[in-house]
Amino acid sequence: MTPVSRRRLLWAGAFAGVAVVGSVVAAHVSYPSDRTPEGAYYRIVIAINRDAPGECFAYLETAAQHACFTIRDYRKRSRERILAAYPESEQQELLARHADEASAADGADVFALYARRLGWIKRLRRDLSGIGHVEVRAERATVETARGTRYPFRRRENGIWGLTLFTGALVAEAERAARDFEMIDRAARDYERARTAGGG
Repeated sequence: MTPVSRRRLLWAGAFAGVAVVGSVVAAHVSYPSDRTPEGAYYRIVIAINRDAPGECFAYLETAAQHACFTIRDYRKRSRERILAAYPESEQQELLARHADEASAADGADVFALYARRLGWIKRLRRDLSGIGHVEVRAERATVETARGTRYPFRRRENGIWGLTLFTGALVAEAERAARDFEMIDRAARDYERARTAGGG
């Protein structure tokens, strides 16, 4: 190879490298912030495509996030009361009902459990597509996909937009977890009183 050919090859490689770096920088700069409905939506798309629903948690509205933590906390407290006060013969079945929620590390894990259990991942994967239109009205927004599916968002206190699609189901489950704990706690107190009265 002649020195001229070698120089041309080096210059071509340098230009190609600059082009790649430039495209990466441009993509990063143009990628919308999660302080926009588009940015939050795209991050949900990425999480679902990666089969990582827990990564969607940051892009749920605040009420949905709180519900996930509430579910985890009440199921954990229920487990503790069952283990502490219930007869061993009754523990296994009750503990098995909500073992996953009780042992979840945080709210994101709870959301991932329900997303898989209730088919939310499949639903999102089927409907998610490119953005066709975004409508913003004060603290609420709707992202309409190219397929015509509409996704509702609400601006959270930190400025990030959160999907509201699953809030109702998660809040209902949190309320159920709270009611279940009250029943379990009442029964646990009865068992404790009976043991005390019986001297055991």
